[in-house]
Amino acid sequence: MKLYYSPGACALSPQIALREAGLAFDLVKVDLKTKKTEDGGDFLAVNPKGQVPTLVTDDGLMLTEGPAIVQWVADHSKAAQIAPAKGTQAHYKLLELLNYITSELHKSLGSLFNPAMPEDYRAFVKEGLLKKYAFVDGLLAKTPYLLGDTFTVADGYLFNVTRWAGYAAIQLDLSGFKNLQAFNARMRERPSVQAAVAAEGIPL
Repeated sequence: MKLYYSPGACALSPQIALREAGLAFDLVKVDLKTKKTEDGGDFLAVNPKGQVPTLVTDDGLMLTEGPAIVQWVADHSKAAQIAPAKGTQAHYKLLELLNYITSELHKSLGSLFNPAMPEDYRAFVKEGLLKKYAFVDGLLAKTPYLLGDTFTVADGYLFNVTRWAGYAAIQLDLSGFKNLQAFNARMRERPSVQAAVAAEGIPL
């Protein structure tokens, strides 16, 4: 099984999930500008979208969207239950959270990497993100992880995109959200997270 990634991008979430699940995989680094893998291969031949994360399973399944990948990983987990059982209320709450993170946080934060974004619109996006993170902070006031006392794949995704807030290109101040900060500290202590950031060569 192969996980295609670019350091610090959104493939960190599936990598954390794979490590939590105890699944064997190989990391393949991708240059998103040239669309080449680290061995010179044509990444577009693997994934025509030209984006990471991309997971290619041993039986040939290719998945290219983070929320779908982490759900597949959870369904095939060998080491731990990292998603609620299908059909339960908690499972649908997981789907809700994954969709919220991808549509409300990931896309908004990702847009701030665009240096051509006008400053007034950048301020508008940041203001909206702070409101969305206030909602997340409220969830984390009740439980240490998004869905309760144990880690799920939604937590890895939240940690992944929230890391970007401190990047020079974004500079979104989340220091006022104490529950979110405590969550990030807990996530940094997880062996899966430590191994994932080390494998990508990025700061913890």
